Amino acid sequence: MKMSSQEFLDWPSKRITLLAMSGAGKTTLANKLPKSKWFHYSGDYRIGTRYLHEPILDNIKRQAMSVPFLRDLLLSDSIYISNKITVDNLASVSTFLSKLGDPAKGGLPLQEFKFRQHLHHQAEIAAMKDVPEFIHKAEDIYGYHHFINDAGGSVCELDSPDVLETLAQNTLIIYIKIPETLEQTIIERAKTDPKPLYYREAFLDEKLAEFMGLKNYASTESIPPDEFVSWIFPELFKSRLPRYQAIADQYGYTVDANDVATIKNEADFIQLVSNALANQS
Repeated sequence: MKMSSQEFLDWPSKRITLLAMSGAGKTTLANKLPKSKWFHYSGDYRIGTRYLHEPILDNIKRQAMSVPFLRDLLLSDSIYISNKITVDNLASVSTFLSKLGDPAKGGLPLQEFKFRQHLHHQAEIAAMKDVPEFIHKAEDIYGYHHFINDAGGSVCELDSPDVLETLAQNTLIIYIKIPETLEQTIIERAKTDPKPLYYREAFLDEKLAEFMGLKNYASTESIPPDEFVSWIFPELFKSRLPRYQAIADQYGYTVDANDVATIKNEADFIQLVSNALANQS
């Protein structure tokens, strides 16, 4: 969706998609908008509660069944397991996605890892295609006039033109660009606290082969999971940046993460977006 700065200011029902690498401040920014006025749609929350709900529970039950005490209770229906996911706590989604590597260290074999990556890919596409429906629900049921879509960091990896067209037709896409001065900070933060991530399969295959050659691991099940995630993150970061920018250039607008960090309230956010539209129209 393209519009002038004045058209944005006059827009009675503002609908915005925030697009950025993890760590750029998407969720922090969304949380600064008054919840009484803005409906907060989290792609990752929708994935965990709708599209990966059953696989996540199956994964937890599978682990529980390996503990004799819990196994007996589950088989006798004495206990049940639920997925207590919230917008601010998406740990069960990350735990399901998991990391590639040594199963003894919490990693997954390559085939299972790729299977879960595929499920996440399909779930993220579905969650983004749900945005128009939730825009309608937010206003029709709850009376929200403004809508913020906190999209997952891997939206740029989906290679799904339908998703981008859907988001562009129904929302104003705002890409939060990390300046070069902050890039290393983001990378180092991710390397010291390695988290499960989604990778395009072609990218994964290429970088995995490179990693195996550099480290001389005999098989993927010999890889320490955190070591691979820490090694591949800088490569993933670099590969995503031009993808984000291409989306913003074609469908939306770009704002600087340093400017986003200074936002304190809704008025600051509206002004930031308005300035971006004025400067990039």
